[in-house]
Amino acid sequence: MLNSTLRLLARDEPGQSRLAAWVGFAYFFFLLSSYYVLRPVREMLGVSGGTKNLPWLFSATFAAMLLAVPAYGWICSRFPRRRFLPWVYGFFISHLLLFYGLLQWDINNLWVARSFFVWLSVFSLFTVSVFWSFMTDVFDKQLAQRLFGFISAGGSLGAMVGPLLATGLVGAIGPASLLLLSALLLALTLPCIHFLLRWQAGQTTDHSARFAGDQPVAGGVLSGLGLLLRSPYLLGISGFILLASANGTFLYLLQADFVANTFTDKTQQTQVFGAIDSVVNGLSILVQLIFTRRIIATLGAAWTLASIPIIMALGFAAFGWNPSLPLLLVLMILRRVGDYAILRPAREMLFAPLDRVTKYKAKNIIDTVVFRGGDALTSWLYAPFGALGIGLIAAVIASAWAGLGFVLGRRHQQTQR
Repeated sequence: MLNSTLRLLARDEPGQSRLAAWVGFAYFFFLLSSYYVLRPVREMLGVSGGTKNLPWLFSATFAAMLLAVPAYGWICSRFPRRRFLPWVYGFFISHLLLFYGLLQWDINNLWVARSFFVWLSVFSLFTVSVFWSFMTDVFDKQLAQRLFGFISAGGSLGAMVGPLLATGLVGAIGPASLLLLSALLLALTLPCIHFLLRWQAGQTTDHSARFAGDQPVAGGVLSGLGLLLRSPYLLGISGFILLASANGTFLYLLQADFVANTFTDKTQQTQVFGAIDSVVNGLSILVQLIFTRRIIATLGAAWTLASIPIIMALGFAAFGWNPSLPLLLVLMILRRVGDYAILRPAREMLFAPLDRVTKYKAKNIIDTVVFRGGDALTSWLYAPFGALGIGLIAAVIASAWAGLGFVLGRRHQQTQR
C-alpha cells in the first residue's frame, strides 16, 4: 500500500529522490506526533487558569520568541547544519524531561501549567520552522513543488496519531507521562536529519558546493531581521502569516471558551481536544495524499494561497449573520485542514528559490516572532472585537489575507518562468 501511494504521489521521481521524500515524510511524522501528543495537555492546562488569562499566555509566548530568535541566529552563524539541527531538537527533548518531573510533582500548579503552555507554544513553531527551513534547503524548487505535499502528509499523519495516543493513554498513565512519549518521538527525528544531510551531499559532485553546504549560515545574529525589513517580498509573506494567525486565533479562542464552559474534568478536556485534533488531522492527510499536488498544479500558487482565505471570509460572514456551534466547528475544521493540507505546502514553496540565510534566519523570524505576535495582538482584541461582531471583523481580515496570498502567489509564479 505504501509503495502504491508513493507511486501515485511521485510516480516520475527517481529512486533516490523517492527515498529522500520518504525520510522527509518520516521526519515530519515523528516531529508532529511528538507535538500533538502534548497539544491536548497544553489546551487542558491553558484553560485550567481561565480562558480570560489566555491573552497573557499568548503575550508571554511572543516575549519568549523574541528571546529565542537571537539565540537561534547566533547558533546558525557559528555552527554547520549537521551540528545545530540536532542541538535544537536535543534542547527541546531535555526540557520535555524537565517538565515531566514538574508535572508529576504537581500538575495543578498554575505557574507550571502556564510555563508549559508558553514553552510548548514556542516548541511547536520553532521546531516546525526549523524543519521547513531544512526542507527548502535540501530540496530545490522543482522537487519542492512535486514533493512538499507528500512530505506534509507525513506531518498530518503524525498529527493524527499523536492525539489518538494522547486520548488512548491519558486515562491509564496520566497527562504528565505523555511527555516521555513525546521526547521519544522527537528523538527519532535525529536519524532522519542525518540521512537527509548525507543525501543532499551526494547529489552534487561540486566540492565547493558541498563545502558551502556544511558551513555555518552567513550573517550575524540579527541578519535575518535586516533581510526581512529590506525585502518587500518577505514583508508580504510576513503580512500573510500575520493575517493567517489572526484568523486562527479567533477560532482558537472561540473553541477554548466552548470546551471550558462545557467540561470541567482535566482528563475529559484532554480527550475532547485530542478528539478534535484527530478529526482535523485525519481529514488533512486524506487531502494531502489525494488532492494537494493536483490543487497546486491546477490552480497555481496564486489561487492556491487565496483559496482557503476566501472560504474563511465567506464562512465568517455566515457566522456573523447566524452564529452557531455547528458552524463554528465546520469553520474550525476547514481552517485547520486547509492550512495543513494546502496552505502550508504552498507557503513553503515561496521560500524555495531564496538563499540559505533567508531560509534559516529571516524565515525563522517570520514563522515564530511574526506568527506569535499575531496571536498576542489578536488575543487582546478578541473581547472588544467580539462586542462589535467577531464574524464580520474576521471576514474582513480573511478577505485581506486572500488578496495578499494571491499577490504573493503571482510573484512566485513569475520567478518560476
